[in-house]
Amino acid sequence: LVTGATGWLGGHALRALMALPDVEPIAACRTPERLPGEFHGEVRPGDLRDPAYRDQVVRGVDAVLHAGTWGAMFGHREQERAWFFEPTVDLMARCIEHGVGRFLLASTVAIADPRSGGPFDDFSPTARTEFWPHQDYLVELDALMRASAHRGTQMVTLRLGHFVGRGNALGLVPAIVPRLRTGLVPLLAGGRSRLALVSGEDLGQGCALAATVEGLQPFESFNLVGPDLPTTREVFTHIARRVGAPVPWFSVPHGAGIAFGWLMEQVHAVIGGQAPFLTRAIVHVARDWDAPTDHARDVLGYVPRVGWQEAVDDALDELGPRPGWPRLAQGVQ
Repeated sequence: LVTGATGWLGGHALRALMALPDVEPIAACRTPERLPGEFHGEVRPGDLRDPAYRDQVVRGVDAVLHAGTWGAMFGHREQERAWFFEPTVDLMARCIEHGVGRFLLASTVAIADPRSGGPFDDFSPTARTEFWPHQDYLVELDALMRASAHRGTQMVTLRLGHFVGRGNALGLVPAIVPRLRTGLVPLLAGGRSRLALVSGEDLGQGCALAATVEGLQPFESFNLVGPDLPTTREVFTHIARRVGAPVPWFSVPHGAGIAFGWLMEQVHAVIGGQAPFLTRAIVHVARDWDAPTDHARDVLGYVPRVGWQEAVDDALDELGPRPGWPRLAQGVQ
């Protein structure tokens, strides 16, 4: 069962599962008409905010890939708790109650503690930000999954890289392009931080493997990122040159970026608008995420194939020459 099957991640996972023999994907979503046209399997329509739906939707399935998350890149703590955290906790409990063999959560490499330095292995310690509710709740869910792993349902945290590619309206590229055009975007810490970018195709492959490979431990955690880790300087320079925007010419320490992000969030709270110019979550995403995929390769057979430049260019081609200012929070239907 794939929740959020009409979303960017859920759609890629659904397509990858469809390509596997002896697998019958089930789509869970609010709007079945938005499912991929090539999908002809079972559909379980409903809203994950409904407790009765959560209880029914996981019955009779072997694995649940929970890609149906609600998220924002700033604030929205109450919405994150009501629409994402609490429904996910209950969905996990229903999986255990109904004997689902495996529960997989779409998380992020950004739950790792960036202060430790060096590569982050798949089980590296997590750390709350205290300013990005979605990430903080993912950290809590990771801890809950570790604690629940011996109750009969295997628990798998998928530490996903930053999404890049066509169809991803809330991704890094749509957020960065209009900001780069202002000429006011600096590099953080000299632009040396590595960005763990990953394409939809590679994410779909990784999710499908994690849902179906046998022999996993009661609790597993996998970094799923692309085949290479470019620096923020490389990515921002590439995007700026592709869209004709100024290449960032100055750098600020990470702490200064966090402080400026906080200021922009306060300004947005006063004047409103679609999204702040900068948020602390965006600054956090631009920290150094050296997330190797050795464990995913050895256990799942995960081999990412889409390079970051190809994925970024696909996203830029879809955006067009003059993209608008993007929203930084999902809508609710």
